[in-house]
Amino acid sequence: QNQKTKEQIEILLQNGKHKELRDRLCCRLTFGTAGLRSAMGAGFCYINDLTVIQSTQGMYKYLERSFSDFKQRGFVVGYDTRGQVTSNCSSKKLAKLTAAVLLAKDVPVYFFSTYVPTPFVPYAVQQLRAVAGVMITASHNRKEDNGYKVYWENGAQIRSPHDKEIIKCIEECVEPWNGSWNENLVDTSPLRQDPLQKICDCYMEDLKKICYHRELNMQTSMKFVHTSFHGVGHDYVQLAFKAFGFQPPIPVPEQKDPDPDFSTVKCPNPEEGESVLELSLRLAEKEGAKVVVATDPDADRLAVAEQQNGCWKVFTGNELAALFGWWMFSHWKENCSKDADVKNVYMLATTVSSKILRAIALKEGFNFEETLPGFKWIGSRVKDLLDNGKEVLFAFEESIGFMCGTSVLDKDGVSAAVVVAEMAAYLEAQNLSLAQKLSDIYETYGYHMSKTSYFLCYDPPTIKRIFERLRNFDGPQSYPKFCGIYNILHVRDVTTGYDSSQPNQKSVLPVSKSSQMITFTFQNGCVATLRTSGTEPKIKYYAEMCALPGQSDRSMLQEEHQKLVEALIENFLEPDKNGLTWRSA
Repeated sequence: QNQKTKEQIEILLQNGKHKELRDRLCCRLTFGTAGLRSAMGAGFCYINDLTVIQSTQGMYKYLERSFSDFKQRGFVVGYDTRGQVTSNCSSKKLAKLTAAVLLAKDVPVYFFSTYVPTPFVPYAVQQLRAVAGVMITASHNRKEDNGYKVYWENGAQIRSPHDKEIIKCIEECVEPWNGSWNENLVDTSPLRQDPLQKICDCYMEDLKKICYHRELNMQTSMKFVHTSFHGVGHDYVQLAFKAFGFQPPIPVPEQKDPDPDFSTVKCPNPEEGESVLELSLRLAEKEGAKVVVATDPDADRLAVAEQQNGCWKVFTGNELAALFGWWMFSHWKENCSKDADVKNVYMLATTVSSKILRAIALKEGFNFEETLPGFKWIGSRVKDLLDNGKEVLFAFEESIGFMCGTSVLDKDGVSAAVVVAEMAAYLEAQNLSLAQKLSDIYETYGYHMSKTSYFLCYDPPTIKRIFERLRNFDGPQSYPKFCGIYNILHVRDVTTGYDSSQPNQKSVLPVSKSSQMITFTFQNGCVATLRTSGTEPKIKYYAEMCALPGQSDRSMLQEEHQKLVEALIENFLEPDKNGLTWRSA
C-alpha cells in the first residue's frame, strides 16, 4: 500500500531491470548481529512497510506460541529518527506499523510517543515485564539504511534459536492481515500506552547507582562537549548529566537536532574518529572544554576525545574499556561489603575485543569471560550470570559499545557518556588526564596494543573465496602455519567450529555458520581475527599485542605489531588482487 515503493518496482519492471528485481525480490531479510538491517526501499530484502509488517506478524505468531500470558504482558516499540523521502519510509512510521499488527490482534503495546535511545527498549522490556520489544533503528549505518532490532523478555537481544524460529514464522504469514496496515491504531487503540515518562524517570534514577562522586561532579569546573550526531541522544544525555549532578554538557548546535540526512558528517559513525568529530572538537576548543563525548545516532555507542597539549586524542573502544574496567572495579572494591567475594565478580568482552580486562581480572582476582561478537551474546550471558547470583560490573565490544552496570543488558552510550564525564572530573581533581590514567593502567596490567580496521567489499563471492582460501591454505582443510615471517601457534574458526588449541579441536565458542570468522594466535603473543561484519559490507580485521606487566619497550612492541598487521593484510586478505577498498578511501 506504499505508493513510493510500489512505483520503484513498477519502474524496474518497465525498464527491464530483471537482475535488480531478482536481487530485491528473491531473498529475505535475515537476523545478523543486530537484528534485521538493510537499505530502505522496495523488495523483500529491504526495510519497508511490508517487510516490517511481515516481520511483526512472524513475531506475533512466535510470541503467541511461546507465552500464554502474551496478551496480558504486552510488547514494547521504540524508534530512532531515520527516514527516506523516496520510499516514504521513516522509523516512526515503521514503528507505528509494528504496533498496528499487534494492536489489531489485541496485544497491549507500549509505544514511545517520541524517539528514544535504543537502550530504552531493552530497559523498558524488563521494567514493564513485557514479553519482547522492537527498536526501529540502523544505529550508526549510512543514512540509506534502517533496521528492526528484537529484544526478548530477559532484556537481551534475541539469538539462536529464537531468530531462526521467528524467520520460519515470518515465512508462514507473509500476507498482511486485516488491520496490519492501520498505522493510526497507535492513536486510537485503548491497548496502546506511552511508557516514555515512566521509563525515562526510572532509567535516570537507576543511573545514579553507578554515580560515585556526586559532590565532586557538582563542584567541578570541567566543561564537556556532547554531539548526538543528528540522532536521538541530545535530551537524554542532558538528563543523565543532571542525574549525576553535573552542569549540562555543551551541545554541538549543528548536530543536536535529528536530521535523517546526517548532513554535517560523511558517515554517522563516531568510530571513524577525528574526521567525523570535526565540529565537536572545534567547539570544544572555542569553549575551553577538555573532553568531548559523542553518541552515535541511536545513542547506544560512545566515542570520546580528550585535548592534550593542543591536539586531540580520540580513544579507541579498547582503550576506553581499559579505563571503564579500572573505574568500575576500583569503585566496587571501595564500596563492597566486608564479606563480598571478588570471585563472584565478572566482566565480559566479545572475542575480537582487547584482552585488557582479562589482564586486570588475573591480577585482581575477578572473573573474565569472552563471547562471540555482538552484544546479543553479552546480554544473554550477563542475564545468566545475574540469575545465578553473580555480580557483573562491566562488559564491552571494541566497536565503542559499553555496558556499565546491569540496568540495561545491552550497550548504552547515554550511561557511558556520563560515567566518562565523572571519571574525567575525578582524575582532573588529581591532576591526571584520561590518557595519563590509561598509561598507568597499561603500566600496571601490561601493554595491550590493538589495531582494528576494515576493507569494504560489495561482492559476497569474493568474501567467501578469501575465507575458503584460508581454510585450504597449504592443501585441503589445512590452515596457514605462517603469515609472512610470523609463526602461527593456533587457529580458531568459529564458522566451522574448529579450534586447534583445544584437546578435541572443537571451538568453545558456539559455532556461527552464518558469518565468517577466523582467529590466529601467533608465537610472538599477537592475536588476530578476520571476520565479516554482521551489519555492513565489510571485512574487519583485529590484531592485538598483549605484553606482560614489566615489558617496557613499547616502541619495539609497536613496531612488531605494525609489521604483523601489514603481513596479515598482504598475505591473507590480498586487497589488490581481491579488489578490496581500503577504509580511508
